[in-house]
Amino acid sequence: QVQVVESGGGLVQPGGSLRLSCAASGSIFKVYVLGWYRQAPGNERNLVASITTGGKTTYADSVKGRFTISNDGNIYTASLQMNDLKPEDTAVYYCNAKERFWGRDSDYWGQGTQVTVSS
Repeated sequence: QVQVVESGGGLVQPGGSLRLSCAASGSIFKVYVLGWYRQAPGNERNLVASITTGGKTTYADSVKGRFTISNDGNIYTASLQMNDLKPEDTAVYYCNAKERFWGRDSDYWGQGTQVTVSS
């Protein structure tokens, strides 16, 4: 089993910054990517950014140039630096760890952390 723990989040004014952190632990040797997803009320959960254990990053178009995902030297962690935040970034943010075994992926989720962008 893989455990995923998140920290960070909170209330920030438009144009402000926040940093989210995520760490995977447990049976992590099959984990190959960590990602941050977000879900606003009434909406689907969508990918914000991801980073593979090899360091390859992916971003949603809506956050490119504003958000940066990194592993800070530990391939089983993922920090999300969010700059120039907008009200539409308001959502619950979830960290996800994917593992692959015999060609099949399994997903592990954190408990979620609220990000609210409001004046």
